[in-house]
This record gives sequence, structure tokens and C-alpha cells, in this order.
Amino acid sequence: MKSVIQKAARFAGVGVAVAAMSMTGASAAHAEAPTQGCPYPYVCFYVDGDALIAGTPLSKYRDVTSDYQAVTPRPHYGVLNTRNDDVVYLRLQGGGSICLGPNTQTVFANSYKVNGIRISSSSKC
Repeated sequence: MKSVIQKAARFAGVGVAVAAMSMTGASAAHAEAPTQGCPYPYVCFYVDGDALIAGTPLSKYRDVTSDYQAVTPRPHYGVLNTRNDDVVYLRLQGGGSICLGPNTQTVFANSYKVNGIRISSSSKC
């Protein structure tokens, strides 16, 4: 009888440990869930604001670089930065750049076209 009680106690202990791991795993998975179709740690480009809302990215970038990566210039880009600690510099075709902070998004008007992206490990613009 004693061994049955010990087995039940061990089983209950394992069940509690599994439940605790499940809850921990669920919260970690939830923290990295895709946003607008853009998973962490990506910066996603959308053809327009409607695509951003629908969660259908046109392209995704995730590498920290020292130089700009080329982006096909288009009007109406929506850009989403899902990175928690990194800023993104968006080079504009007409000159200059815009800095997008961690976990932020923007949609550009007709007059702006992005033609480059640089992800920086800096947490502030």
C-alpha cells in the first residue's frame, strides 16, 4: 500500500512540474508570437497600410548590419519592428533617414520611398 501512495505522490509531483513547464513555455511562446504576420526578431515591410493590418509582409529583415541593405523603393510602405532592443534606420530615396524604435511601426505617405534598411543593436535612436 505504501508503494502505491509513493507512486501517486511522485506522479502528482511530475504533473505539477509538467504543468509549471507548460505555463512557462506558453508565456515564452506568447512573447514571441508573430505580430501583424511578422515574427520576433524581424523588421517587416508591407506594401501598404492595408497589408500591415492584414499581417501580410512583403519582405523581412533580421540581421544587424553596419551598412544599409537595399530595399526596392515603393510608396505606401508599412514597416514593423518587432525587435525588443534594436532600432532600425530606414534610408529614404530622396535623402536622409528615419529611425524606428524597438517594437514600433509606421506607414509612409506617398511622398516617401524607403530604399534601404539598417538594423542597429542600439536601443535608442
